[in-house]
Amino acid sequence: MPAVVASFVCGMIFGAGLLISGMTEPEKVLGFLDILGAWDATLAFVMAGAVAVAAIGFAIARRRTAPVLSTKFLWPDRRDIDAPLVAGAVLFGIGWGLVGICPGPALVNLAGLSLPIVVFVVAMPLGMVGHEFRRRRAAVSHAIETSAIPSRADG
Repeated sequence: MPAVVASFVCGMIFGAGLLISGMTEPEKVLGFLDILGAWDATLAFVMAGAVAVAAIGFAIARRRTAPVLSTKFLWPDRRDIDAPLVAGAVLFGIGWGLVGICPGPALVNLAGLSLPIVVFVVAMPLGMVGHEFRRRRAAVSHAIETSAIPSRADG
């Protein structure tokens, strides 16, 4: 239960930060991406501030022997850049550039019950489920292709 409360508090702080910084306004994000027009550097300062705070948090966490609300640290174990990572980043960037919103601000904006935001937020889990279905289907296909099941030609 303490981990759930901590997650909720962190989410509230994150959402408040998005609201205060104006990053829930798609126009602000699109203004940052419009480098040849009326460029708005606000997002760069918000990102720099977030990186600074996260760097301090990670530095403190790395010095600890165990986390406060868990039995062990769950640090990422992969550092490679593969095709699915690049494809996902490209798709994220295209979507972000087209509408000026990403999942965090969309969840904050959900409180306004704007139809485009509701559609965006509903599409997020649908996309996640679709990706997981596709990933599992590909894994099953790969397992079948590489299994030792004899084909008719072998028989």
